[in-house]
Amino acid sequence: MSVIDEVLIANEKYAQTHELRKLTPRPERKLAVLTCMDTRLSILTLGLKAADAHIIRNAGGIVTDDSLRSLLISHYLLGTEEFMVINHTDCGLTHTTEQELRTRIQNRSGTAAIAPAFFHAFQNIEENVRHQLQKLRTHPWIPKSVVTRGFVYDVTTGRLREVIDTTSNGD
Repeated sequence: MSVIDEVLIANEKYAQTHELRKLTPRPERKLAVLTCMDTRLSILTLGLKAADAHIIRNAGGIVTDDSLRSLLISHYLLGTEEFMVINHTDCGLTHTTEQELRTRIQNRSGTAAIAPAFFHAFQNIEENVRHQLQKLRTHPWIPKSVVTRGFVYDVTTGRLREVIDTTSNGD
């Protein structure tokens, strides 16, 4: 039995007592979180519960076209007023370079591809968070009224540490 089959069985059991039917797509806390897909990060590490926030995840917690699309929808259609960007210690993208990752994938797959154009590998976590904040804070469709802050989650201690964006006054 595959893991997906196990998930389907677990979902069937869950559906029998599903209690989240009355929730809306609007986050109760008016918060959107852009974070990494790393398994060590969850809403529990943030003290959040289901329906508190939109959680947008990708490798590295990067402001890509798609995560930006989700954040804009979160704000304009679903009422979020704060954006939180979270990277974390021991991120896999800090242990490689763009070229190393591309070469690894091409060698294992046996072929080159044109997409994705970038994997967004980085070496300095704080610098990466600042870069993501800059992308958000300078985007013309994100109002200055949207509070945008960045953090590093320490996977060893479980603590969040705020990253101060020295290129901006912040929100």
